[in-house]
Amino acid sequence: MRLFLALLCAQLPLAELHAAEPPARPNILHIHADDHRSDGARALGNPVVVTPNIDALAERGMVFTHCYTMGSMVGAVCTPSRTMMLTGRSWQRIPGAKGATPNAAEPATFLPRVIAAAGYQTWHMGKQGNGFPAGLKEFQTSIIDDAKTLNDPLTDRAHCSQRLADQTIGFLKSRAANKENKPFYIYIAPPVPHDPRSAEPQFHKLYDPSKIPLSPAFLPQHPFDNGEMSVRDEMLAPWPRTEADTKQQNADYYSCVTGLDHHIGRILAELKASGQWDNTIIIFSGDNGLSLGEHGLFGKQNLYEFGGMHVPLIIAGPGIPKGKSEALVYLMDLFPTFAEFAGGKTPEGVEGKSLVPILSGQVTKVRDVLYTGYRNCQRAIRDDRWKLIHYPLVDRTQFFDLQNDPHELKNLADQPAHAAKIAELTALLTKEMAARGDNYPLTVANPQPAEWTPPTGGKKSERQAKAKSNAAAKGKTIER
Repeated sequence: MRLFLALLCAQLPLAELHAAEPPARPNILHIHADDHRSDGARALGNPVVVTPNIDALAERGMVFTHCYTMGSMVGAVCTPSRTMMLTGRSWQRIPGAKGATPNAAEPATFLPRVIAAAGYQTWHMGKQGNGFPAGLKEFQTSIIDDAKTLNDPLTDRAHCSQRLADQTIGFLKSRAANKENKPFYIYIAPPVPHDPRSAEPQFHKLYDPSKIPLSPAFLPQHPFDNGEMSVRDEMLAPWPRTEADTKQQNADYYSCVTGLDHHIGRILAELKASGQWDNTIIIFSGDNGLSLGEHGLFGKQNLYEFGGMHVPLIIAGPGIPKGKSEALVYLMDLFPTFAEFAGGKTPEGVEGKSLVPILSGQVTKVRDVLYTGYRNCQRAIRDDRWKLIHYPLVDRTQFFDLQNDPHELKNLADQPAHAAKIAELTALLTKEMAARGDNYPLTVANPQPAEWTPPTGGKKSERQAKAKSNAAAKGKTIER
């Protein structure tokens, strides 16, 4: 806690210190969206989506432009992502993973227990499915809302952000009525903008699909087999990908983001009304990213920048400086960061690195390179400019200059001028994998053909989900 107060003192003139000084233990409000892209707000680089409340948080605090979830061994990338965040452990060492240490599944080491032990009232509302239920059980109050897709505001997907805000506002009002003195740790986990992308009608009306611009990286089909070409997310769009369908999916996605943003604004208004605004550190993040037509993909089962592992992260509140950080950080870094905010003790086995030294201006980064992985078929590593992606099963390599090619349009892997840098990053990737207990091989004896032909048709459930998403954009309802 002393370090947190030092952070505050380092950032504020003496004349401003008293007014902005948080309590000995500031409140923590964490809003953690589902499938929220790293550019999923106007302040994060998307000029189309309407997000005034997220934008205001970004203007008030620190935006981490290079935040990632480390990887996934399953198609539901949110499962290991949320588990890493609530345990502070890397993807191969989370509870249930092959490399998990004996105490990995010990509830006392989970984030809600650590924050409660520091004297906080802990409260959660949101999704449980794919959300690390064992960790959610450790909140003193946990309200589950997995948002059934029914035409009922009490349970449907379209009104899930409204329900979340209503419950959170109710919690804040109850604290005021009961004169609760404990600081709070609120973890809000809305199930949007994950598909099926259904929002309240007024938010769908904001977006005309015909006017939605396509990404510079849009392709009708991915150029080769990345090892996970027909997972359910990818089957929510036709092959070849069409401009019309891609624009519609983007419009639906933006509608859900704007709906969530609106209800975030209601929560922030209650913080101000209850007198807790100046005492609360607010964090906005996403569990994983999502492709929406980039490189011919529609899922999070890939390692592109506008894909599965790159997520938004904003931290705002008392003592938090304004600006942007290009530091390479993971979601699991939030565990020791929150513990430090709360004056709690970080348990043994936590691998995340506290971001407080960056926020306090003591350092500009906590790591030099950052690696990500997906199942046994994709591995990537990047530094502050260069990025290498390797696909072991088909022996393909991509190499991008992110400084000059942020959408990863030009693969430089075959250019001799970059051979030394590729070798350097490959060696660093091997080192990072070993350090994280990632034992999957980077090479295989008999690589598979890289060519890929899309399947015909699609799974019935995916077609229904897609139809439901498109109908929602037009204000219609399709029964399950």
